Amino acid sequence: MVAGVQIHTKVAQNAQADILTDGALAFLAALHRTFESTRQSLLVARDVAQRRFDSGVPLDFPPETAHIRAEPSWHCAPPAPGLEDRRVEITGPTDRKMVINALNSGAKTFMADFEDSSAPTFANMINGQVNLRDAIIRQIDFESGGKKYKLSENPAALLVRPRGWHLDETRVTVDNTPVSGSLFDFGLYFYHNAHELIKRGSGPYFYLPKMEHYLEARLWNDVFLFSQSYIGIPHNTIRATVLIETLPAGFQMEEILFELRNHSAGLNCGRWDYIFSAIKKRRADKSAVLPDRKDVTMTVPFMDAYVRLLIQTCHRRKVAAMGGMSAQIPIKDDPKANEVAMEKVRADKLREVTAGHDGTWIAHPLINQIARKVFDENMLGPNQYHVRREDVKVAAADLLSANVPGKITEEGIRSNVSVALAYCGAWIGGNGCIPVNYLMEDAATAEIARVQLWQWVKYDARLETGEQITPQYIDRIIAEQAPGIRKIAPSVQDNHLKIASKYLMDQIRQQWPSDFLTSDLMPYLTMADGVDEKWYRSVL
Repeated sequence: MVAGVQIHTKVAQNAQADILTDGALAFLAALHRTFESTRQSLLVARDVAQRRFDSGVPLDFPPETAHIRAEPSWHCAPPAPGLEDRRVEITGPTDRKMVINALNSGAKTFMADFEDSSAPTFANMINGQVNLRDAIIRQIDFESGGKKYKLSENPAALLVRPRGWHLDETRVTVDNTPVSGSLFDFGLYFYHNAHELIKRGSGPYFYLPKMEHYLEARLWNDVFLFSQSYIGIPHNTIRATVLIETLPAGFQMEEILFELRNHSAGLNCGRWDYIFSAIKKRRADKSAVLPDRKDVTMTVPFMDAYVRLLIQTCHRRKVAAMGGMSAQIPIKDDPKANEVAMEKVRADKLREVTAGHDGTWIAHPLINQIARKVFDENMLGPNQYHVRREDVKVAAADLLSANVPGKITEEGIRSNVSVALAYCGAWIGGNGCIPVNYLMEDAATAEIARVQLWQWVKYDARLETGEQITPQYIDRIIAEQAPGIRKIAPSVQDNHLKIASKYLMDQIRQQWPSDFLTSDLMPYLTMADGVDEKWYRSVL
């Protein structure tokens, strides 16, 4: 055991023995001791910024970095091996079956996700590391239920998304302090696989979530430099794509690329989290109340401005501008409904490729052919860096436009309640990504549901019928929707549904919504992993 490092759970013992080696734990301890104080100061800075927004100071492009935005000569690193063509990327959690199916899907890359599509039970996190290691060394094949799962000869390139800076790994401490979930996920994957990936002609590639400031990108860059030196590989071997999925990051795209420029693989439109963040960051702005989630599309003004600015920014700096996720999944038992859903996917991907995106995201292997066909027909080279979008002029007011046509309907409220209950209940049970009404829901979409309900109650919004949305009204909808949740999410247990219902009722009554439901609900996973509750409460 490494001095100062403690593991507070005994779950997944075999995987722990494989992954939590003394060498790996020493690396995690070095990362923690070097960077934890900076991480904490940046999280405090988030709270300070939020109070500033609440006081009425609007978001804007940072004046102190105007010279970076104005300087045309700097560019990001060239694409790393395997990342030259990213026209279709599939994403999903790190369970063994998913990893094989995603790598075999025909997509160019697979983003293996320790974040929004994974519930961070310790078993999920550690077994996920085992699965990715086994995939890299081509020893992941297995058999289940009489069916064989075997990795293909030419699998997709692998990228990994660690948890965001705000999340702790509560089951592992260094010097009696929980380690960063980001550094835990990144560190274990990097330590065990970087050399092997390079030997196989690839490299350690990442997606970085939930950043709110360019200094958070600087922290990641410092982590990369430290880590590459620690294991003895050349600097600038790592590549990272940043998800622009918070409203503040939308004003700092150039700066985020600049901070990571020698490790950058581009930016991605993290559309669902961006909508969630737009509501949360403007929580004190009554003019920012949004209509039903289905009406907040990629073509409404503030989302369209965000997309256009991202493409322009990336191509100006010669790096990939990745499109976002279509939540639709195949509807196998209803051909007509399936065609409608798949047409939505086609239209979404066509919008992306004609706007200038270099690739897109899918959540299901059967969507690959649709997305691939659209990009193959409209993007003849490996990327569209040549589409400079010099026509784009985006001002701060465009990113903050409250012009979102639509209504608040009872159907929209019921949908939000169902998604929030089903997802929170599933998450507490260890499942971070579930299909609901033929849409793949993860933490981001559940977050939209949660904060929309809060926003509508907070600002006395009214239904299209004129009825006011009150806490008591939402309570009634929760009571009516809860009995049917097991029909749309059969894995949700009754006790977890009760927790989710109480959580949602509490949330709509708060002065401000919590930052993240995953942070709120993490104690349930921690206790389920056998961590001593008294100790856990003492270190929070």
